[in-house]
Amino acid sequence: MLKKRKSLKLFFACVILGLVLFIVGCTPEDASSEEETETTNESNTEETDTSSDDHESENSSRSTLTAVEDRGHLILGGNNQLPGFGYLNEDGEIEGFDIDFGKAIAAAIFDDPEAIEVRPLSADERFTALQTGEVDVLIRNTTWTTTRDTDLGTHFGPTTFYDGQGMMVRADSGITTLEDLAGARIGVETGTTTELNLADQFRKLDIDYEQVTFDDNDALVAAYEEGSVDAWTTDKSGLVSRLETLSDPEAHTILDEALSKEPLGPTVRQGDDQWFNIVKWITFATIEAEELGINSENVDEFMDSDDPVIRRLLGLEGDLGSMLGLSEDFGYRVIKHVGNYGEIYDRHLGPDTIFNLERGLNENWTNGGLLYSPPFR
Repeated sequence: MLKKRKSLKLFFACVILGLVLFIVGCTPEDASSEEETETTNESNTEETDTSSDDHESENSSRSTLTAVEDRGHLILGGNNQLPGFGYLNEDGEIEGFDIDFGKAIAAAIFDDPEAIEVRPLSADERFTALQTGEVDVLIRNTTWTTTRDTDLGTHFGPTTFYDGQGMMVRADSGITTLEDLAGARIGVETGTTTELNLADQFRKLDIDYEQVTFDDNDALVAAYEEGSVDAWTTDKSGLVSRLETLSDPEAHTILDEALSKEPLGPTVRQGDDQWFNIVKWITFATIEAEELGINSENVDEFMDSDDPVIRRLLGLEGDLGSMLGLSEDFGYRVIKHVGNYGEIYDRHLGPDTIFNLERGLNENWTNGGLLYSPPFR
């Protein structure tokens, strides 16, 4: 029993000695080091937080809407060589179907469709200009593709024109099908989807041909008229628009066959969801307005409407505008200043123009077309 008590005393003595040695080992120098470490960690955390705040502030300063508002006008990347869509008029101003959708954005933001600068871009230049922020939005007969949605870092808004690639040849050439173009010299604009579509279709058909590329549309059409190439290809809408500008339109024909699907519409940079939403819903407003029978001439008559759908579209109730960072009446502004989709189409491509281009797939869904707006609510 005595031995057991001695053993317990020895055990407790060892424990006490160990504690003393541990306390002695924690010198003031070590304690200071621990405090410095904690202080450093806190400082790093603060620096990290500050850096994060700065980064968020920097991102906020990159808001496209803020940049546009501060500048006082929209910069639109467009075309100036495609009659009907984007071209120089007699007064030296760029106008067209695509340009009007840019004016709709300016109208929604500034209540002024002329608060816009159109920057003409070639097919090669357009995506670089968008990516670097040289332009706020690209509306230039640009096709929505997987690669452009991913590798190029762009977002496509609603399709404003459903198109397909076609081929123009001389009427007296005897060419009526793609197979008849075996061995032909075919002109194509560089930096466009038409290059790949042409290669894909002729590879599928096992047809040999010679591709001749051009930097811009004007040079391509000039070469075709001069006889440097046997045929040229682009979107069918582009072929129709340029046909009427040729010296002898009757001497040329557009083949019936379509080489591809070409959904065209506005394009923005990735990374700014607010701006993406703004461009989308302004475009949808033109489509919705046509479905509801609202146009630039009668829109004021709808301002006392009891229809909740119309009231939300025109900003008479709800807060859809503020959700986007716009005035509540942004839809009214768009319709009043620029018009609904049908007005835009008819103004530049419809029966009262030299193109007289049938709407086809570009009809509202209620008329058998593909145009369809999600609900404004």
